[in-house]
Amino acid sequence: MRFRIGRPSSTSAYPAPEDPAPFQAVHTGEPETAEPPLSDYEIGLIRASLSVVEPQAGEITVYFYAILFARYPEVRSMFPHGMDPQRDRLLRALLRIVDLVDDPENLVRFCGSLGRDHRKFGALPAHFPAVGECLLATLARYAGSAWTPEIEAAWTKAYGTVAQVMISAAEEDEAVRPAVWPATVVHRISRGHGIAEITVRPHMDYEFAAGQYVSVETPWWPKHWRYYSAANAPRRDGTLTFHVRAVPGGSVSNALVHRAVVGDVIQLGAPMGDMVLDAADHRDLLFVAGGTGLAPIRALIEEVARRGGHNQVQLFLGARTGAELYGVDDMLRMAQRHHWLTIRAAVSDEYIPGIRGSLPDVLTEYGPWYEHDVFLSGPAQMVASARESLTLNGTPLDRIHHDPFETPVLSTP
Repeated sequence: MRFRIGRPSSTSAYPAPEDPAPFQAVHTGEPETAEPPLSDYEIGLIRASLSVVEPQAGEITVYFYAILFARYPEVRSMFPHGMDPQRDRLLRALLRIVDLVDDPENLVRFCGSLGRDHRKFGALPAHFPAVGECLLATLARYAGSAWTPEIEAAWTKAYGTVAQVMISAAEEDEAVRPAVWPATVVHRISRGHGIAEITVRPHMDYEFAAGQYVSVETPWWPKHWRYYSAANAPRRDGTLTFHVRAVPGGSVSNALVHRAVVGDVIQLGAPMGDMVLDAADHRDLLFVAGGTGLAPIRALIEEVARRGGHNQVQLFLGARTGAELYGVDDMLRMAQRHHWLTIRAAVSDEYIPGIRGSLPDVLTEYGPWYEHDVFLSGPAQMVASARESLTLNGTPLDRIHHDPFETPVLSTP
């Protein structure tokens, strides 16, 4: 059982509840839970106890998986052989869930998505009690004398809620679609700088929305999953194109960039994410992309065109050098075809003709953007800085959409 961690893809897709009771079932289209709500006192106990054990994060994660595999060896096959990345992500998962413990709407969304995504690992309802037992045993061990019966009861209730939402979401998802989709590589092209465009054709119908991201597993690294955004809106032939940059030490990315060839079969997980065009309320759109973050932005622009081009779109591309301005020629050709699309490219670390500066600074110069819906994609630091710059200059936070800041806990590079 592995937790996925990450900020919501779009703040507008995760509105703050008006004033629901903590953990109370809310009508969000997600499975409801029969667990009684946690009180403010119980929430305080959970957060305080986690703060006690957090400094021992490294030891905690090693111990948790050690006792899980010792007590329940049948679950070991669900995990990759190399456990270091997974151990590093466990605490972030706990922090994310505890962060949402008094935000029932977002918690239900998060855990529902988690439950659906876990299907590709073969997670079953019977696995959840085992994980809960080992998690509480681990917390009790490292909290020491700070662990009390009250704290244990609060954690038991919270975990029960999380588990029930995940199980219900997985069961509902199982009734309508598979857990994984085999897909054959049908086209591959190198774009330089360690980047490859890989197009695949799923063997079964694969429904997704432009802007969503997909988990990918290669045959060379079983149980290692990496998330990539599709670089296209849905096509009639059902194919998806991914822009993959080889990451140093990254098993999945290097396999796709340097090893995959036409005819190879990879596995796709269910599409995820809410950075989609339907999240926008305004007609005017601002798209901001750094590096291979252009992939979902390109898909969204295709979707605008597919819907008739009724939006006005401003696209800002950013890179450190001119050579790293990935995909700019392709986007300029799109701008020539679509009068509603305007493109500007900025370089931060090289003196060349055109706009110079980081994307957050350039956005400030060309703003304000408070009458636009904004879609951000690229390195986490760029996205965070751009979001801060935009909000400081008047763009409402619920008009800014982006994928999770953190690498999903279930994935490896």
